[in-house]
Amino acid sequence: MLNGNLLRDSLISAGISIENNRKAVDRLNVYPVPDGDTGTNMSLTMNAAVKELEMLEDSAGVSKVAETAATALLRGARGNSGVILSLIFRGFSKGLSGLEKAGCADIAKALESGVEAAYKAVMNPTEGTVLTVSRVAAEKAAELAESAVDIAVFWNEICKAAKEALEKTPEQLPVLKKAGVVDAGGQGLVIIFDAMLEIFRGGKVVKRDTKKSELKTFEVAQTDAEEEIRYSYCTEYIIERNKHSDPFMLRAYLETIGDCVVVVDDEEIIKVHVHTDNPGLALEKALEFGRFINDPKPKIENMRIQHETRIKDEKITERQHFEPTKPEKDYGFVAVAAGRGIESMFEDLGADCVIRGGQTMNPSTDDILKAIHSAPAKTVFVLPNNKNIIMAAEQTKNLADRNVCVLPTRTIPQGIAAMMAFDETVGFSENRLAMTKAFEHVSTGQITFAARDSEYEGHNIRKGEILAFDNSRLSFTEKDVSKAAYKLTKKMIKSDSSFVTVIYGADVTGEQAERLQETLEAKLGNKVDIMMVNGGQPVYYYIISVE
Repeated sequence: MLNGNLLRDSLISAGISIENNRKAVDRLNVYPVPDGDTGTNMSLTMNAAVKELEMLEDSAGVSKVAETAATALLRGARGNSGVILSLIFRGFSKGLSGLEKAGCADIAKALESGVEAAYKAVMNPTEGTVLTVSRVAAEKAAELAESAVDIAVFWNEICKAAKEALEKTPEQLPVLKKAGVVDAGGQGLVIIFDAMLEIFRGGKVVKRDTKKSELKTFEVAQTDAEEEIRYSYCTEYIIERNKHSDPFMLRAYLETIGDCVVVVDDEEIIKVHVHTDNPGLALEKALEFGRFINDPKPKIENMRIQHETRIKDEKITERQHFEPTKPEKDYGFVAVAAGRGIESMFEDLGADCVIRGGQTMNPSTDDILKAIHSAPAKTVFVLPNNKNIIMAAEQTKNLADRNVCVLPTRTIPQGIAAMMAFDETVGFSENRLAMTKAFEHVSTGQITFAARDSEYEGHNIRKGEILAFDNSRLSFTEKDVSKAAYKLTKKMIKSDSSFVTVIYGADVTGEQAERLQETLEAKLGNKVDIMMVNGGQPVYYYIISVE
């Protein structure tokens, strides 16, 4: 029989195991964009339960342990994978309700209940995902429920079934087969089940791998850790070249004073990029090969300060705190956004709370719930503004002490359009309909970078390439950010388009944004009105809204 202590230890060990293996699971993601990856989200979700379970008394029965874990998982759920995981264990908890100990038949019933809950929560369940792996495991449990006696032997068969289902996921999802990987969420669930099995067999709770388990909810490419920044200054310039100058000699010199050297030339110019501790020497050497041009001007940026600022912003995000308030008005708004400029836009439009999050930093259900409770309103509209946050937001409906309406906005422009459509003179139903229609009519373009090598939607992508997304579909890849932004904007404009808003991010300078605006106005300004906004968002160089 399964007692409370055994179940508690198995779930704690499972949480630590997925934490230790989160990067391996993250690497299975075929989506090339940096996001709140599956392994990270499942790990953060499981560790919300670990914290509560570690404080649970030894006398707790399986019902209490399962209930404690399910509640913590629900509140700590991050991303779609985390929410699905929480729903599996939420149903599992209901199946074990009222039991001090559980036999194999009880576990089979509980697992079936969990899988059913997870499938119901997904509008269009896709086979070849974590849902499939969990379902096959539950079916094996049901098959053996009446004959099985030993918990370890029983759970071992469940793990085998889950692994077999996982191995078949590439045959069910062509995108997995093309990438040569199994489903990341399914792999995460198998790791969790395997860790539980070791405890059922009499093993000990695994130890945390401190080198692997430093969890971050916000990761930035290129300068992710201080020790990776060998040189302080990113130096860029363009010179009008002398007739007989040899760019190879300039490159050879720059290699002696820095790294990440890129020297591109044609008959008229030499373009240079270098990371160095001596930008003055890099500029001085350039004069031997030509003369500086006025536009664009040489650019020198301190990468260590940029990194420190990002770390500081991350800590601010982690410390964000919302105080609960009593409902005083009819309607309130909670929006999820990253970037000071974008946050200010939502606040100016009337958002009561802006949760700092989005791509790469998915807030948990509890984060969203606290924000809802801090909005002094009887009905709170929630704008997730990211497809990987919608499910976590939906879970707040049954937890909040007030009415919650989650509008499934998938992008920042959609969220802004929804808020602009709100009319305080009409009722809830009218507003919900109007706001939904408004965000559904907004086209969103996004310019970002590839976080990993990938074959995605017919594109052979290399890490670091610039990606252009048109309404969440990869449109094309590029090597130049500004060129990609112009091409995508031009492609998105239709015959009935009248207004374009371009939101530029933290990795775009004001000068770069200004030059892009000049290009757009010169070539497209006769068709649409163009507005440039400093959003300050991470990950996305540009977010483009076309209405």
